[in-house]
Amino acid sequence: MLKKEDFAVIKALSKHGVYLKDIAAELGVHPKTVSRALNRGSAPTSKPPPRPSKLDPFKAQVDQLLAEGVWNGVVIQREIQTKGYTGSHTILRDYIAPKRALRPSVSRATVRFETEPGHQLQSDWGEIIIELAGHPTKVYFIVNQLGYSRRFHFWCAPSLDAEHTYEGLIRSFEYLGGVPQEVLVDNQKATVLLHQGDKLVFNERFVDLGEHYGFTPRACRPYRARTKGKDERMVGYIKHHFFVRYRAFESWTHLNGLAEQWLREEADQRMHGTVHEVVAERFQREAPTLQPLPHGRYDTSYIEHRHVSWDSYIEVRGNRYSVPSTLVGRVVLVRIGLDECLRVYADEALMATHQLQSASAGWVTVEEHHHPLWQSVKAQVERRALSVYEEAAQWN
Repeated sequence: MLKKEDFAVIKALSKHGVYLKDIAAELGVHPKTVSRALNRGSAPTSKPPPRPSKLDPFKAQVDQLLAEGVWNGVVIQREIQTKGYTGSHTILRDYIAPKRALRPSVSRATVRFETEPGHQLQSDWGEIIIELAGHPTKVYFIVNQLGYSRRFHFWCAPSLDAEHTYEGLIRSFEYLGGVPQEVLVDNQKATVLLHQGDKLVFNERFVDLGEHYGFTPRACRPYRARTKGKDERMVGYIKHHFFVRYRAFESWTHLNGLAEQWLREEADQRMHGTVHEVVAERFQREAPTLQPLPHGRYDTSYIEHRHVSWDSYIEVRGNRYSVPSTLVGRVVLVRIGLDECLRVYADEALMATHQLQSASAGWVTVEEHHHPLWQSVKAQVERRALSVYEEAAQWN
């Protein structure tokens, strides 16, 4: 780097008409260095060292979160605040801004449309691996979002089958306090059995659910799930917000309890970037347009049929459960709730209720179920003549 005295030499030699390359040779620098000094009119000044930042001790953690795909500044700030960061969001934002060019992008242009209040709810599933009860567990979560207000609800479950799909929708209706005119779903078998061209066949139980709650089922065109792009964005929002803030859960009940707390305290209170309104405030205009909830809750239980054996038991999931002996030889309807409650019906009447048990726990028996059988056996024994036993004694 040139010093002040070097610039004085450059200035003096240049006045006497000395060529730049000769001045550069005299000082041992490149001719361009001489040229820049003359254009600048002074020797280069050294920049002061940067001031220490409150973010410095946390930059490695910020970079790690960015590498994991967490780009939301609010989430990152919350994470490093738990480690002791006391600086402002502006410092963090200025640090992240130049790095956003490195963020992978897979977005495609999509025509945006807005729905009327109370008209549509979009439904989709996401999945993530978290720590549940001390073990890595794959968790599925259904996200249901109102198209107008962007208010949404999500519920976590161990499966994304039909029964959990219906349960997730019902819980969302109950959280939102009403039902929209239509529900837009993807083409999973829980809701759509066939969708080819103009031919669309919904799952019969999904249609029943719609009739019970008063909504019209709708399905995205195959391979065009972006039709419900609002809801798909919420899947990423939940992953990068809720599942970054909370990473370990004691149980399914703990997980879903925290989810609803987070929805009320953060998701409902956020300023939405597209509609530029607080979601909860915009929902106040949509709430009156929703249909009321029905008086009775739809039964989301698994439905199966079982044959009652001669000893008045049915087999369910590897174990045997007693039913009234009057049902011996008949086929009964079995409903298995998501709470592992087993209910047995005959002619639409509830005949028995059990809590599911593992096979190692042994057969599950209610004594009253077999009482008529024992009475019948006892009666037959009592009616035997003594001569039967006398004849047996003679043969011996």
